[in-house]
Amino acid sequence: MQLFYNPNLNSKTKEFTFDKEESKHVVRVLRKKEGDKIQLTNGKGVLFNGYILAANDKKCAVAIVSFDKQKKAWNYYLHIAIAPAKMNDRFAWFIEKATEIGIDEITPIICDNSERKILKLERMEKVMVSAMKQSLKCQLPKLNKSISFSDFIQKDISGTKFIAHCENTDKKFLNKKNISSTNITIIIGPEGDFSPKEISKALQHQFIPLSLGESRLRTETAGIVACNTIGVLKNNWQ
Repeated sequence: MQLFYNPNLNSKTKEFTFDKEESKHVVRVLRKKEGDKIQLTNGKGVLFNGYILAANDKKCAVAIVSFDKQKKAWNYYLHIAIAPAKMNDRFAWFIEKATEIGIDEITPIICDNSERKILKLERMEKVMVSAMKQSLKCQLPKLNKSISFSDFIQKDISGTKFIAHCENTDKKFLNKKNISSTNITIIIGPEGDFSPKEISKALQHQFIPLSLGESRLRTETAGIVACNTIGVLKNNWQ
């Protein structure tokens, strides 16, 4: 099965045309022909079934014949706010793998020890779309603009809020937590960790301190561990 993406698809769509880049991929690379069946998503949890009307490598036209609302594979809402890694490729890797595993929202946060303060969201969004299609999911996570740590922790965030940090304080391991809430937010700091001041502020805003394990992890690895651990805890994934 191959999954295609178009954010403009909705219940009223009967026909649409891929852009030039995607048309070339469909016709020349995948060698799709007129009449071939095709499946698409709008990234909003809907799977569309159709067939190719015109296999033109510049304007590939598709007819939509049916659509179905897809149940999300995980039974919670996970939001990870994470400091961008120094290297763009490492942050892109986190976004790719988190999308494959299952995540709902990602917010880049700028912290006291952040080495990267500017992030090109357009590239990251392309990585996210590619990962969604590859993993055959119909839910595209929400990728927010970068925000300062201070502004983020002051937001009105519902559910359970965690801060993962490396300071030697009283913390519980995430894989040992009993999380009853279905809305979960986890903030993860940069390579130099959160500053003591940031940790103190987060605790004042009711963020619960936690550890992701005995090893000291890179930022992007910590994000993946958090993402997968929540999946195991909430859905009993093996």
